[in-house]
Amino acid sequence: MKGVLLVIDGMADLPNEQLQGKTPLEDAYTPNMNFLAARGKIGIMDPVKPGFAPESEQSILNFFGNDLMFGTRGQLEAIGENINLMRGDIALRANFATIDSLNNGNILDRRTGRTLTSNEIDSLAKAVSKIQLPCKFIFKPTVLHQAILVFRGGFSDNVLGNDTTYIQGKTNKVTKVRNSISLDDEDNSKFTADVLNEFAQKSHTVLENHPINQERRQKGLLPANYILFRGVGVDFPKLKQYKNWMSFSYFPLEKGFSKASGMQVFSFDYPKLKNADPYSVIWDGLRRACNLASNIIKANHRKFDYAYIHIIEPDIPGHDNKPFEKKAMIEYIDSTLVRFLKDFATVNNVKVVVTSNHSTPCGLKDHSADPVPLLFYNSSIPKENEFSEVNAKRGELGRILGKDLLSVTGFDR
Repeated sequence: MKGVLLVIDGMADLPNEQLQGKTPLEDAYTPNMNFLAARGKIGIMDPVKPGFAPESEQSILNFFGNDLMFGTRGQLEAIGENINLMRGDIALRANFATIDSLNNGNILDRRTGRTLTSNEIDSLAKAVSKIQLPCKFIFKPTVLHQAILVFRGGFSDNVLGNDTTYIQGKTNKVTKVRNSISLDDEDNSKFTADVLNEFAQKSHTVLENHPINQERRQKGLLPANYILFRGVGVDFPKLKQYKNWMSFSYFPLEKGFSKASGMQVFSFDYPKLKNADPYSVIWDGLRRACNLASNIIKANHRKFDYAYIHIIEPDIPGHDNKPFEKKAMIEYIDSTLVRFLKDFATVNNVKVVVTSNHSTPCGLKDHSADPVPLLFYNSSIPKENEFSEVNAKRGELGRILGKDLLSVTGFDR
């Protein structure tokens, strides 16, 4: 193996008052990242371009040299969940959410407080799947509050879903329910938007009075009474192929991207949420991911030139404004997975890149357009380097674009 690309989702942040003006990465104890940084180069990277707040799929598509138009969130997540997309099908990424009422349309929580148990989600999804529409559709829960929505038939992807949180590289503070809209005057696009709106309204009716939600209200929990969806896509994307790469990924998006890019995917089933404590299962997922990633690299490093590892969990406390939780997760990744990579890379003369797909500042609770720190270990002469956003701005790599990541680090050879 020549190199390992470790993407720590949403790791990048901004100075935080709760951490005395430091970022979670800067305040974290990360001796293994610092070891790699001291024997390599650091810098900063705009995952897509300066001033652009990317969604995760946009960053990953860009890192691997793809046009952002060639892959959408729904399309890639459907592939990640082994849903076969036929010509004319449309796929969307969906979230269970909470609204006050359809008339008022106020979005109270985009993720239903992250407290939906796996059993609750399965029951709600079964009810939604029985909705009568003028077409066949699939509604499949994936991880935590997330799901995939696929409509079978001759649909248009030139429509906008009802979730407009991320549009054109900006994070929008969406607080109201919005209808899906056609982006052109074609009859098929208008029909597609109408079907999406019909699904949103009928699913709300089913969910609003579902026994699961009645019970949740009695417990003081938010009801999952609305479905937000975005990232409309059709067919199978034509992405650049990386058949000499392996991928360790376990959320639908990253699995789908890796499959569509020709990588050999190694994964695991994410733990089920059994109670209203989401961080118990998120920590369980993180521990399993770091352990399995290390073991899989160890067992397969002679079969592939490069490895792409994507660790999801630190993005979640960024969205929840939990800087101490995010810091703890970064420290855990450093003490387990990065410690393994440090030992593995030094013994086997392997290059290591550590970066993030976007910044998720805890104070904003969303993605931002800030550049992310970039670490490139190449076994160079040791120097004084510590890996953080502040130090990376002064680093030898300077400021690069995400599309140049593989060429700057030599991972394209």
